[in-house]
Amino acid sequence: MRCPFCSSDETQVKDSRPTEDNTAIRRRRACATCGARFTTFERVQLRELTVVKKDGQRTPFEREKLERSVSIATRKRPVDPDRIDRMINGIVRQLESSGDQEIPSDKIGELVMEGLAALDSVSYVRFASVYRDFREAKDFEEFIGELSTNVTS
Repeated sequence: MRCPFCSSDETQVKDSRPTEDNTAIRRRRACATCGARFTTFERVQLRELTVVKKDGQRTPFEREKLERSVSIATRKRPVDPDRIDRMINGIVRQLESSGDQEIPSDKIGELVMEGLAALDSVSYVRFASVYRDFREAKDFEEFIGELSTNVTS
């Protein structure tokens, strides 16, 4: 593993343990060159997934991109980071076990929407505003109106 600070290949694993939900191995590492310490995570990848975008473009699935978008939606919200991580792990597991190697971006977006709806309504609306491409205030009003109708039903 290359050191993120000095790019040396001389790093050592100091400690390994499973994450709380047993979906990854957390490794504490130390660089022999600069002495910096950092953490890496090792996860099982069942298969290589490709995301098919709305315009037909195909790109490799990146868990980090999914984590980033969920992080933006939940920023400054009282949502436990472990719950967010479990939600992301569940989405990735669903995608990998679906049997499809090519996943439409819409499917990923809908899975994130479902997960965020269960976690935090504000994060759900934030994500929806980007995912559904809200352009005006009335787009928010309509979406929240639908959300309120679904909650009271």
